[in-house]
Amino acid sequence: MSFKENVIHKIRIDDLARKGIASIGPSESGKKVDRDAMRELLEMAGFDYNRIRDLDLYIQQNVSGPDTILVLDNELALYRTTPQDVAMRKSPTVKEMVSIRNAIKILKDTDVVVSRRAATVQTIQRVCIENLDLSYEKSDIEAMGRDGVASLENGYADGVLETLKLFAELLGYDSLPGTIAAPHCYMAGAPGRKTSGETAYGPVVIYNSMYNALKFTGEMVGIYDKVRIEHLHRVAKGEQTAPSEGAEVFGELTALFLKREQQEGDIYRLKR
Repeated sequence: MSFKENVIHKIRIDDLARKGIASIGPSESGKKVDRDAMRELLEMAGFDYNRIRDLDLYIQQNVSGPDTILVLDNELALYRTTPQDVAMRKSPTVKEMVSIRNAIKILKDTDVVVSRRAATVQTIQRVCIENLDLSYEKSDIEAMGRDGVASLENGYADGVLETLKLFAELLGYDSLPGTIAAPHCYMAGAPGRKTSGETAYGPVVIYNSMYNALKFTGEMVGIYDKVRIEHLHRVAKGEQTAPSEGAEVFGELTALFLKREQQEGDIYRLKR
């Protein structure tokens, strides 16, 4: 896959992981895990499905040790053991339960459980991302910017939004919360905090899909800063200009990413 395709997959993986974690409620809540999101995530991670007894198991075979097994239920327990052992612990027969040794295993599974619930989802998410090649060349980023320009010039809103979301992923921008965002607009910015501790975003990219208008402003906007929020909305509606507008915004985003400082833990790496 191309670098762009791998970034799209990374965004999809993160979305699925968020859905999975958001669907997890307290044990007593009766809230059900989003199985569709988890199935897709597990398939991306290379886990094989197996139905044993009444259990939905997803298995990753390990040549050098016990298999990694996820039981797809509300607990999302991740095991390092055999499928047969998981089946005995999770869905034992009467014959298995009369054994004292088995009873101990059924009551206490900490010897084989690696993680549960949100921690399990995050583990599967990491496995998925590790399978992607997220190294890039300068030309990959420049081509992404050109795709955005072509979509903007042709009035292709879906293409503009796709490219903006790709750059938001690369630059670590978050979608602006409803308290700041303007109607009919995609708005994303670098998250931060003011000296007062107030959550803020900036610089901010704005795409008004109704007018096919793209803007980029370097100002930092706090979530309680009514004056700056109103100014941002006027920019979004075209009532005020922004430092960068139109096709040049993709040039700004391309340059920002290529000039960024490489930090420890950064998963995007320039090919050498």
